[in-house]
Amino acid sequence: MQKKQAKRTLAFISDESIYGHVKKVFGLVKLTLLKEEKRVYKNSVDPFSALFDAFWQGISLNAWMKQERSRQNQKTLQNALGDFHQEIIGAFDGWKSLGKGRIFDVKNEKMKIIAEVKNKYNTTKGNHEVAIYDDLRACLKKPAYRGFTAYYVEIIPQNKKVYNKPFTPSDNRTHKNRPKNNNIRVIDGKSFYGLTTGDNDALEKFYKVLPKVLTDVLGKSQTKIVKDKSFIDLFKRIY
Repeated sequence: MQKKQAKRTLAFISDESIYGHVKKVFGLVKLTLLKEEKRVYKNSVDPFSALFDAFWQGISLNAWMKQERSRQNQKTLQNALGDFHQEIIGAFDGWKSLGKGRIFDVKNEKMKIIAEVKNKYNTTKGNHEVAIYDDLRACLKKPAYRGFTAYYVEIIPQNKKVYNKPFTPSDNRTHKNRPKNNNIRVIDGKSFYGLTTGDNDALEKFYKVLPKVLTDVLGKSQTKIVKDKSFIDLFKRIY
């Protein structure tokens, strides 16, 4: 009996994979938010900061607390989205996500690519970029990854930049940059999605199908968001 092909709204990933990973994000976020909700009132609110900020914004302290919870929710969601892009890329044809705790996040044996995926350009602080460079360089010296190219992926780039260039982070201790190596590169999210799928518009196409997926997963209407001018503007401001 012939195996039924998985449905594909996008050519480079199955609908089953997209829905599965969106559900996973909300599952993780829900668990974290339940813990954070208790923590907000327990020990994390600075009453002086709350008072000054509420006066500055001209809002009530109750409104400020709602705003603070929203801010913490956003932080939790952003943390979950780092893993989300890793898992989505790992579901592309020929790609594999290695999960957590590995030296790098995703790989493609045929394309000879390994990559560390971060959600935003400023996710990694201090000398951590140097550590990533050193880890990627060490991997490329292993027999299994000879001839590979290693990428440090910043899904959300800084200042609407599109780039695919040698990764040369600065070492805070020596004040010197790591040496240029054309096989160790830093790349923005749009360019990496294009590289991994062969479709330069892959990230935008993926973004545009998410409202339908979120509607199905959460049972909330997508109509207002999709018709909102900001829906496309938000994406265009980044890339």
